[in-house]
Amino acid sequence: MSDSLAAGLGLKPEHYEAALGARAEGLWFEVHPENYMVAGGPRIGWLDAIRARHPVSLHGVSLSLAGEAAPDAAHLQRLAALARRIQPALISEHLAWSTWNGQYFPDLLPFPRSTAALHRIAGNIARTQDALGMAMAIENPSHYLHIDGHEWDEIDFLAELSRRTGCRLLLDINNVYVSACNLGFSAADWIDRFPQAPVVEIHLAGHSADPTLGDALLIDSHDAPIAPEVWQLYRRFVDRAGVRPTLIERDGNVPAFGELMAEQQQAAAVLQRAAQEAIA
Repeated sequence: MSDSLAAGLGLKPEHYEAALGARAEGLWFEVHPENYMVAGGPRIGWLDAIRARHPVSLHGVSLSLAGEAAPDAAHLQRLAALARRIQPALISEHLAWSTWNGQYFPDLLPFPRSTAALHRIAGNIARTQDALGMAMAIENPSHYLHIDGHEWDEIDFLAELSRRTGCRLLLDINNVYVSACNLGFSAADWIDRFPQAPVVEIHLAGHSADPTLGDALLIDSHDAPIAPEVWQLYRRFVDRAGVRPTLIERDGNVPAFGELMAEQQQAAAVLQRAAQEAIA
């Protein structure tokens, strides 16, 4: 896997120095582009330095692809400028909305998977990919409650978006586990049905129980180590699909860089085994 992405980490400012000097086969880093869409300053300078030594991926959180309006044109221009500068290995976004009537909500909000939504989101993905000049990957969201109005199964919806637009898919396995626990379906069956061909990236993260409801409501909090059940689902998918670039996400209670690298090495071992089995 020396010439391809293996296991990577979400890059945090407090880890810039450690990341700059890190050496591991297939190591890469992912950032939220919204934090770097600037003309200059120390933060973009650090990202340039990281990019000179490691592949970098851009993982957006604010395009609002499922929103009623098209992605903001000025935002797309800034994102495209950053992509030209960084030359990312991957670009991804969430299947969610976060803007309404010009107001931005700092969350990734759900929507009914209707055919009308499918057409709208496909159009927004196409506009974004045209602005970027490259295909992007769309991430499956976390779900916390049943909502009305679904006309499409979630996996079928994502697969159809990929077919219509040429976008790829980002499989967030922690999101699958959290959603399965909250909505009462089998995470293993969901993983087994997910199409492997469009998947260009996998996310792994930790979750937490709701302070009031406990394990009856899991939160995709990214503030804890990856749970054993999520590791098991990850191995299940990789055993079927083979090697996919895999990111370790940690956004709260961020530990020392070495602790994150231990999880990176755990994911790298899963990928290494899959690579060896593929050529055996």
